[in-house]
Amino acid sequence: MAGMLYICATPIGNLEDITLRTLRILEEVDLIAAEDTRNSIKLLNHFEIKTPMTSYHEFNKYDKAKVLVEKMQSGMNIALITDAGTPAISDPGEELVKQCHEAGIEVTSLPGPSAFVTALTISGKPTRRFCFEAFLPYDKQERAEILEELKTETRTILLYEAPHKLKKTLQNLYETLGDRNISLCRELTKKHETNDRTTLKEAIAYYETNEPRGEYVIVIEGADRQQIKEEEMKEFLAMSIPEHVEYYTKQGLDRKEAMKKAAKDRGVGKREIYQALLEEE
Repeated sequence: MAGMLYICATPIGNLEDITLRTLRILEEVDLIAAEDTRNSIKLLNHFEIKTPMTSYHEFNKYDKAKVLVEKMQSGMNIALITDAGTPAISDPGEELVKQCHEAGIEVTSLPGPSAFVTALTISGKPTRRFCFEAFLPYDKQERAEILEELKTETRTILLYEAPHKLKKTLQNLYETLGDRNISLCRELTKKHETNDRTTLKEAIAYYETNEPRGEYVIVIEGADRQQIKEEEMKEFLAMSIPEHVEYYTKQGLDRKEAMKKAAKDRGVGKREIYQALLEEE
């Protein structure tokens, strides 16, 4: 009988945040796959857990996942943990879960700490709709493309950032998104936890004279939907009617639907749109 994979969330700072169920599973499984065994051994020693560990990280995730899947196929139960928080979220565990499903291995998740959820709940920003971008890409072009997409994102935005890259990321966000209200959450659940409710501009100024310390979650207010509509309207009205209709046909709408959309945008009747198109021809 095949074993299964347990995705086990571990504390992001305060060790008291580990669940009783996670402690039991970590003791009962045959093997623990850890992102950094040197870091995880401190957690296991604290709770006197003697289960064997093996490393599973970004640089061995494909080949090691195959090895772990084979072990589970032979009947072993394996727990997956990361350095802190919930595995498989912006984490190499995503690949292991994928391979488990492909191999028919059962996967279950033991809920627990997650830095971005913790930050969102204390940020004071809207929580009904949000998007999580984790760390922005290293590649300059890809990074610029993602930031441009976020420019019109109306949901609350959450990002992770390391202290040595925080200044650059704040500057990139300001240059693309403009000044936005943000919450800078640092060292969550730890002794020196902070939640600074500020703006991108103010944060940039603050860190010109203060060195960032600790791991950050940046919570950013979404774009104003009404403002986006007004800006779109300005762009549409700057177009000729034929250009406006073509804008929608290029998006895949048929000509009739494109004319209807253009008429609605411009606050005119479809007859006026039709007449303008006839004149253009």
